[in-house]
Amino acid sequence: MFKQRKQSSAAIMLRSMMTMIVVITLALSLLIVIAVGHQLIKEVGTTTEHITRSLSKTDIDGDDDWENWRRNSTLDTSATYVYVHNERKNAQIKHYYSPKADKILKVEPVKVPFIANLYYRHNIGFLYHRMAHARGIYYTLWQSMTPQIDVLLRVIQITAILLILTLLISPLYIQRLTKRLTDPLSDLSRTTKTITKEKEPGSMRLPVPKQPTEVTELASNFNDLLAMLDERQEQQKLFVMNAAHELRTPIATIRSHSQLIERHGDDHPEIIAKSVRYITEESRQMQQLIEELLTLSRADRLVLDVNDLNLSTEVAGIVQKMQGTFKQTITTDIDADVHGVANSNALEQILSNLVTNAAKYSPASSTIAVTLRQAADGGQIISVKDQGRGISDAEKAHVFERFFRSADVRGSVPGTGLGLAIATQLATLLNANLQVADNQPRGTIFSLHLPAVQKQQATEAEQSTAE
Repeated sequence: MFKQRKQSSAAIMLRSMMTMIVVITLALSLLIVIAVGHQLIKEVGTTTEHITRSLSKTDIDGDDDWENWRRNSTLDTSATYVYVHNERKNAQIKHYYSPKADKILKVEPVKVPFIANLYYRHNIGFLYHRMAHARGIYYTLWQSMTPQIDVLLRVIQITAILLILTLLISPLYIQRLTKRLTDPLSDLSRTTKTITKEKEPGSMRLPVPKQPTEVTELASNFNDLLAMLDERQEQQKLFVMNAAHELRTPIATIRSHSQLIERHGDDHPEIIAKSVRYITEESRQMQQLIEELLTLSRADRLVLDVNDLNLSTEVAGIVQKMQGTFKQTITTDIDADVHGVANSNALEQILSNLVTNAAKYSPASSTIAVTLRQAADGGQIISVKDQGRGISDAEKAHVFERFFRSADVRGSVPGTGLGLAIATQLATLLNANLQVADNQPRGTIFSLHLPAVQKQQATEAEQSTAE
């Protein structure tokens, strides 16, 4: 079985880049050799053309002409071979040969395929052939390609050396490059493995390299994720502790009163009714807590369908349902024909929780005011104003947290500390913002700020509602 290749980023990058470099280098080398060879052949062709043209103008028709041409010619006869064939009827000598030309013609050179005028002669090498004809005389020229072949071989040697050097140096450079690119990822991977083995991974952080930028951003984003995980873990611990604390009190009360009835009910029947009343009240409180916990859990996973609503009608209807439910007087101040994109059920639950919360901490003779305004930024603001005890600045920072209740009201005012947390979660699902402020001269204002929507989105929502 073949050994499986490494599939790490470094190995893949090394293989890919080496393949690319080898292919490119070989292709360039081949192109250089072809280009140089073509240029050399072209130069030889030009040279031989000039020589044959000069021969044909000389008109070698006898020994005197031949000797005169040889004396005046600058032709290198060691590399150029001339054969003159005189077919004129009055010619005394039919054939003239430059030195060694007759030896070349004893064995016919072999034509090199695909390249015009190029031949190969054993023991001599490559020859370039050129022929000219003038007035019954044929001039045949054989130009030795040995100097050009030497140049081409030198180019091939240099190209081969460059190719070998490239193949030797490239892996070292690529490995260094891949190391710089992949080492930060390897460090992140090792640290991640260490973090996964920890009991509380959210408290740990990954090292953030300075480069490359992508790895820096990945490490930073992952650290943000770990920070969020750590925060969620702390919130979960606090949530469990608070839930356990809130459930412990009614359970302890129920147990104590049930034990009281069990021990002394027969001898003191008058305590039974009182204890049953306590048990009923505490069980109702526990049931409310469980229902709100379920509501909060569903809100964490809920995805709301929103559409265009006539908020003026919606808010007025919600307040109408709550009239008479509380001892306080509920008043409304609603702008006419205010529209916004929201969810009717979520809006009702938010407003109900805010009014209920206001009623808990306000005198029975006070007034709770519900207002609706069109905001200057195109959004909508629904406010619930009470005349209660108010909220200190220190408490405002925690008032929307789950199970948060002021120490001075815990045990004296019924509640679970989840109403505002549920309202906040639903507001987030509506892309809205829930804020708290002081009401002058006394009390608190909770304001739900619904976001402005683009006209196109509002139009689409209206069309969907109409359909």
